[in-house]
Amino acid sequence: MLRYLNGGESHGKYLLAVLEGVPAGLPLTADFVNHDLARRQKGYGRGGRMRVEEDRVEFACGVRKGKTLGNPIGLLIANKDWENWKEVMAPEPGPTPTEKVVTRPRPGHADLVGAIKYGHRDIRNVLEKASARETAIRVAVGAVAKALLVPFGIRIVSYTTEIGGVTAKPVDDPLIAYERAEGSDVRCPDEAVGAQMIERIRMAKHRGDTLGGVFEVVVLGAPIGLGSYSQWDRRLSARLAMAAMSIQAMKGVEIGMGFEAARRWGSEVHDEIYYDEAAKRFVRKTNNAGGLEGGITNGEPIVLRVAMKPISTLYSPKKSVDIETKQPFDATVERSDICTVPAAGVVGEAVVAYEMANAMIEKFGGDSLEEMKRNYEAYQAYVKAF
Repeated sequence: MLRYLNGGESHGKYLLAVLEGVPAGLPLTADFVNHDLARRQKGYGRGGRMRVEEDRVEFACGVRKGKTLGNPIGLLIANKDWENWKEVMAPEPGPTPTEKVVTRPRPGHADLVGAIKYGHRDIRNVLEKASARETAIRVAVGAVAKALLVPFGIRIVSYTTEIGGVTAKPVDDPLIAYERAEGSDVRCPDEAVGAQMIERIRMAKHRGDTLGGVFEVVVLGAPIGLGSYSQWDRRLSARLAMAAMSIQAMKGVEIGMGFEAARRWGSEVHDEIYYDEAAKRFVRKTNNAGGLEGGITNGEPIVLRVAMKPISTLYSPKKSVDIETKQPFDATVERSDICTVPAAGVVGEAVVAYEMANAMIEKFGGDSLEEMKRNYEAYQAYVKAF
């Protein structure tokens, strides 16, 4: 199985991760990972941090001559802003400059609850790790997972479907939607609706406000049989939902028809099963289940929609209370964005890719990519003969 730990603070020297379980012989380059890191930094509504950083991954170990070794893979992303923060964030003992000590929690963040939970009197100890800056290293891990899915014809795409109440019409073909989205500043497949989203973000900036929205992640090419109904924590639907909700600021996730299924007759919801003689496989003409039944992939595209709340840091601050003086104040602004829904879709791809790669390793695992491919091909032959 795959597993990883990530570490690093928002203004620390590095973000880092150690990823274990990737089989040997997988082609992997820094450029492949950096492509997604660059996509994460784009999008209309981003703040000043995106002009400071240009995220690039460094493989500290586990990769040699463009292929994985089967050992743990060490990934590093340097924070260029470290030079401006090395006195404040230094690991060596010493006082923190008084003006950099944070005692005023921001509504909507982990500031207050994190300080209470861990006993921190300087809230910077909380916000540095709770920050969405952490998603950069998670995108890097997800890109490695995507590389593992490529040899099996599995592709993961995303696009924005809603920002601040401005909603795009559904697009039948996820690949077309993705290609259009990649050319949009808000990653929206509909050019006209994308322009309306941009105007909405402009309005939010003028108000000193922020906006959330919804993005869709689609997995194409997943085989039948990933995940399991045998135990609650092995259901792939549950693992994907947890992965999506682990991203900062996410507040809801749907699979397939999602909440709309609760409003329909059963006859309008469940996907009828057919058999394609030419392809020698079971198929469905609809995909209301979103590619998952009983927590198991059914061979149809996996479709998730994820709802993101507006960013918590407002340039028109909300009220809070200083943890030391207990006096009220207007919440401080830690450099922030107006809207990050477009970038959140890229992070969504990454966390979904990790769970899909993990499910593939559980089902077809081997010590090398070649062994894993042999197991996969034998299983595909079995499915066709079923």
